[in-house]
Amino acid sequence: MMGFGHRDERSFDGVMRLAFCLDTDLEQQVGVEVRQEGQALELLIHGDDEALSDVEAVTRQVARVVSADGDGAAYAEVCAADPVLARVHAAAPGFRPSNFYSPYEAAVWSVLSARRQRRQAITLRQRLSARHGATFELAGQTVHALPTPATLARLDRVEGLQDVAVPRLHGIAEAARAGRLDLDRITSMSPEDAMTELQRLPGIGPFYSALVVIRACGLTDVLSTQEPHTRRAVQSLYALDHEPGDAELTAIAEAWRPFRTWATVALRAVGSRLESAA
Repeated sequence: MMGFGHRDERSFDGVMRLAFCLDTDLEQQVGVEVRQEGQALELLIHGDDEALSDVEAVTRQVARVVSADGDGAAYAEVCAADPVLARVHAAAPGFRPSNFYSPYEAAVWSVLSARRQRRQAITLRQRLSARHGATFELAGQTVHALPTPATLARLDRVEGLQDVAVPRLHGIAEAARAGRLDLDRITSMSPEDAMTELQRLPGIGPFYSALVVIRACGLTDVLSTQEPHTRRAVQSLYALDHEPGDAELTAIAEAWRPFRTWATVALRAVGSRLESAA
């Protein structure tokens, strides 16, 4: 696993603590303690009776967040067939991308993190969640969930966020309440169509629309050309004397199907270890 987006994993005590709005009802919030027991994940779910009434939905959502719903054996075969990916996979054989909790939460992160250092955006999200989201005690630590769309829509201001950005959060909250950020709705479209539609939301441009579609919906085989870190990783690890353009990146990534998303994330996150060790 890895730190990503609002998550900043600098240490691990054997428990992954998650707090989020439910996919099936964004007005419901749960906290989850995730532990690995052999090849299985053990979940301890916290929440009110209504939120706990659909354990299956919580389980599906957690599996998507930690990419436990993909075929690891098939991914290993893809990696073995590509010399560069084989090195990356050998360095971290259990690596899986971590994803945003939902398209709604990824869209909110897009507004909070725009033109802001990641550490600053994490602090801003933590403050927003602590003041307006549900609070859970998870394995001895306090964890806050992001405010629900209804709560977000009522906020007149968010401390630390410029006033001009608050209406963007309102627009995202309204879209979520109208079902436009529903996971099944977004994944029923082609990734390209979904990204185009998401760009109608205030504050969501091409980069962030790709972030929402690829890193919130748990898609394993979408190649984003919006991420410059991917190009630099490919240039370095594939020993190119230039940064690849869209066509060259697409051609190289053909060998990664049907795990182009997983491969690009691994190249960026794990590949840097290989570069530093070289």
